[in-house]
Amino acid sequence: MTDRPQDPRWPKLLSLSVHEFRTPMTVVAGYIRMLLKDRAGPVTEQQRRLLEEAEKSCARLSALIAEMSDLGALEGDTATFNHTDQDLSALLAEVVAALPEVPDREISVTLQTPAAAPHVRGDGVRLKTALTSVIYALRRELVTSPDLFVRLEVHSHAGPAAAWIAIADADHIERYAAAKPSALTTFDEWRGGVGLSLAVGRRVINAHGGTIWSPADGVKAGAVISLPVTGS
Repeated sequence: MTDRPQDPRWPKLLSLSVHEFRTPMTVVAGYIRMLLKDRAGPVTEQQRRLLEEAEKSCARLSALIAEMSDLGALEGDTATFNHTDQDLSALLAEVVAALPEVPDREISVTLQTPAAAPHVRGDGVRLKTALTSVIYALRRELVTSPDLFVRLEVHSHAGPAAAWIAIADADHIERYAAAKPSALTTFDEWRGGVGLSLAVGRRVINAHGGTIWSPADGVKAGAVISLPVTGS
């Protein structure tokens, strides 16, 4: 379940787009910084506020360009990975602790891990970024509850043991944690408000031999991630 495009020109198109967007974006961001530093003369407080908002938008566009570059590298199989042993419980704890706030409401995130932490072999930085993207996106989607749960278990669904990360609210976490792959569906990575982070995250998970699913019941604020554990 990789959903990889068949057209080999796709990575090249992404790479070209990154180059074409990055150059003018760098120029615009540079001029805004110059204006904020009064290099072209003093600006009023109102002008400064407007420039600061423009600077924030430039930063967001720069982040999107970086995600596009990463997506192109992953699609073209040129992305580099630094594989080391990862304690998945500790890694998830770091992810949850550093999650950005949801701007318009408070959503708590509770991590539930087993006594014996499963280990995976992978790139800690890339895995952390991918898991952050998924959990943050689902947290944004949650409107029926103020609490999101992230449960880590180890399952063997007619195959090698795998780390099983279920993400859902209190009403669904038990069902998703116990779900078999046949009861899940393709993850919806194309959602507004999160840039290309989910598309990048899904490919990073796939590159580690894992899979991410959406619930078959159509709940947007839920997902299940599977990653092969060390020694399985």
